[in-house]
Amino acid sequence: MDMIYTLDQIDSVAKTLLKQHGSKPIWAFFAPMGAGKTTLISHVCKQIGVNDAVASPTFAIMNEYEANGKTIYHMDWYRLEDEAEARRTGVEAAMDEADLCFIEWPEKAPALLPEGTLRLEIEILDPEHRRIFIPS
Repeated sequence: MDMIYTLDQIDSVAKTLLKQHGSKPIWAFFAPMGAGKTTLISHVCKQIGVNDAVASPTFAIMNEYEANGKTIYHMDWYRLEDEAEARRTGVEAAMDEADLCFIEWPEKAPALLPEGTLRLEIEILDPEHRRIFIPS
């Protein structure tokens, strides 16, 4: 999967991601600050039926949502110092427990990502365009 999109096309990107990778329980979003990770995750959550407002969990580290009887965790590891701190916050248990888990800034503790994690990379092409792809 490799797509270039604008904010006007983000719902279509969310639908495509779910259609192609909805069976993957853990999604790790690798992208620079301002690339739109939280915005894309909020649109994916909307597509799967989350009714709550989806916001960045930067300060909380983790937000929990429910949709159609499924538990969804949205994590932001930006403020974590290292893997040890990530473990202390309970991210491993949450990944095991969740039906679906979205992780922003996974590069802070990459060894905690289980095998089979969907790795998504977002590039900022210009102020309006983003590229999302799955690295080989």
